[in-house]
Amino acid sequence: MIRVDPFTLFDKHWALLTAGTADHFNTMTISWGMLGTLWNKPAATVYVRESRYTLPFMEDSDWFTISFFDESFKKDLGILGSVSGRDQDKIAMTRLHPVAAGEQGQAMGFEEATMTLVCRKLYSQGMDPGDIPQETRARFYADFDFHRMFVGEVMEVEAQ
Repeated sequence: MIRVDPFTLFDKHWALLTAGTADHFNTMTISWGMLGTLWNKPAATVYVRESRYTLPFMEDSDWFTISFFDESFKKDLGILGSVSGRDQDKIAMTRLHPVAAGEQGQAMGFEEATMTLVCRKLYSQGMDPGDIPQETRARFYADFDFHRMFVGEVMEVEAQ
């Protein structure tokens, strides 16, 4: 059982969303996400903008992780949220060390994470701009770079 405040976990503490294989993966900092239950399964929902290099990794992979860190890694997460893995090895710019995550090593996480949710993708869908309130579209999507939503069943929780 995990005991967290789901209303501040993503927004105030940030997290890394990681998808792909040990040979080819990408990670990005996220501050939007949700935890709950879907189809009688523990679930995590994350959002990835269409322009992000992580998007094809999320689309192509059946697994992803959400890794949380203590405050001492805030600068590292800042780098991973502002530098694209498309352009350079951004992980090398941080103090983080990628590791296989999950019982079968089917996903990638980070050694320094205080908690990692290992998720098997259940569902994904693009956001329909017509269903987003106008003031929200104006505030978050003025550039028309909408999010794709991914829901994963939380298969494992790895905690230090």
